[in-house]
Amino acid sequence: MKSKIFSIFLIFVLLFVSPLTAFAEGDGNIDNGGGGMGNGTSQNSWIPGNDGVRVTIIDTQTGKPVGTPIDYTNQSPSVNIVHFGKKSKIHYRNGSQLSPVMGSYQYHSPAVSLPRIISSGSVSASIEAIKNYFCSDGAARMIANDFDISFEQLTTGNYKLLLEPIAYFKYQGIQMGMTAHEAALYDQIQNGGLRSKMVSLTHQNLPLAMFLERSDLGFPAWNGSSSGRQSNTTIITYLGLGIVSYKDASPTDPVDTSIEYRTNTQVITAVTLNTTKEINPDGPATVTFNVGGNIYTMSNIVIPEGESQLVWCKWTTPSTEQNVTITVSTNKGYLSENVIKAKIVDLDKNPPPDPTAKDRNDGFKAPSIPNKNQKTYATWSVWWAKWHPYWVWISDWDWCDHGEWGHWVDNGWWEDHGWYDFFTDVYSASLTASSNITPDSKSPTATDKTMKSGYGINNKVQTNFSSSAPSSHITGAQTAVSCFPEFSYETYWRLLDRTVNGYSAQFEFKVNPYSTYRQRCHFSPVWYPNGQYRVYTYAQDAWTPAGMLSMNLSDYVNISGSLYDDWHIAPKQ
Repeated sequence: MKSKIFSIFLIFVLLFVSPLTAFAEGDGNIDNGGGGMGNGTSQNSWIPGNDGVRVTIIDTQTGKPVGTPIDYTNQSPSVNIVHFGKKSKIHYRNGSQLSPVMGSYQYHSPAVSLPRIISSGSVSASIEAIKNYFCSDGAARMIANDFDISFEQLTTGNYKLLLEPIAYFKYQGIQMGMTAHEAALYDQIQNGGLRSKMVSLTHQNLPLAMFLERSDLGFPAWNGSSSGRQSNTTIITYLGLGIVSYKDASPTDPVDTSIEYRTNTQVITAVTLNTTKEINPDGPATVTFNVGGNIYTMSNIVIPEGESQLVWCKWTTPSTEQNVTITVSTNKGYLSENVIKAKIVDLDKNPPPDPTAKDRNDGFKAPSIPNKNQKTYATWSVWWAKWHPYWVWISDWDWCDHGEWGHWVDNGWWEDHGWYDFFTDVYSASLTASSNITPDSKSPTATDKTMKSGYGINNKVQTNFSSSAPSSHITGAQTAVSCFPEFSYETYWRLLDRTVNGYSAQFEFKVNPYSTYRQRCHFSPVWYPNGQYRVYTYAQDAWTPAGMLSMNLSDYVNISGSLYDDWHIAPKQ
């Protein structure tokens, strides 16, 4: 009996970890690095091996998380540790805020232990072991079971796994658990306090435990050093994640272009400048952007040794669709990207056709409202330096001879042997917006929010962009696009006019060419059934160095009856 139990366990282990039995055909887009560790203290310490992985299932079509992320670890973290809940890098990118939680920490203990995830000074984590583990058939079955979906559904290619390394450590005497992304956000709140105490863990070995070999899910590949201490901005943008794809998974990033912009739009293109040597005001860095032949520069950049910073240019896209190649160069340090291929698209190409009184759609069912990726908050930082004087006396002793007697005289001088102290200015930006759908003024029997089908509606979109940064860092929202239920929020849409510019931009429908009175309206179909007629609007192109801010909006009017109800037939006099 014991022999049988052992055989079953052995088969399970081989099924779980062997790459020869990876029936899920997981493809691991993961690499890693790290470096030596510093010495801890009684109040600030980390024990190697106190790590784990947060797993989030991502829908490949929408790029959105499915369900609640799960933390896996071989350890037994105290349920009373301080953590930040179950949010992934995508949740934070989409606007979630850091929210500390005391206790109630939930985790899963895998049946087969995780490999070492975070390197330490004495033990390096094996990226091959990590790939073999999470790309295995056994891992896929465990994750599918824990997320309560079928193994077959998980591995059809419709989903990907987002992996994020987690560290459990003591900071200021408090036990904490966090991902690399959360550590970077927390350090920003702490004004560098976490980094000053736990830099080798939170800003080196934890973020470098996983990074992408190729861009995916909207996250760029990391081409920088696989060792050394990293800045908060670099960690938030590039580090602390891996992605597992399964067979037939469709790519979520275009292969021919790096980024997509809208026509005639002011945008910000940013890359990361890294350095292994100090760049100070005596010899600052200059980064040059060549945008389709137009030159933009960012100068007087200073960065301390081993750090990095976002660098960017602000420019206006062409008024016609085209591809633009952007090359980036620097006189010091090294860049995360040297070539960016931008695709410029025109959104004003698919307005709805002219509706007619004979249109019908007897089998219509109201579709679900779209929910695109949105990002309503962003932070970034800029280094600056100040000279720290340190005067040192340089002695130069000379003998002064006075015949029978003499003495030594110090003819030295003072020299400033000081250095540069580096500081960061942290900036942030947030976007709020609203859409207000109302019956058009030419709808004769409409009330505030109720109208008959077949008449027009208006859409007034109000955006508010707030930021602590200079205007050279940011733009207000510049684009709003509305989609409609009769087209399943696809096929046709309306690009709105920006009627008020700036950080409190406003948008309305363009003048409808089919409107007799030249109204800024969209005509609801005469066949639309009674109930809510809900319009979806996506506000976007509010740019920062840390990316574009955008927001999903929707509002509705109630349909009750049709315009035929307003017709009156009278006998001819």
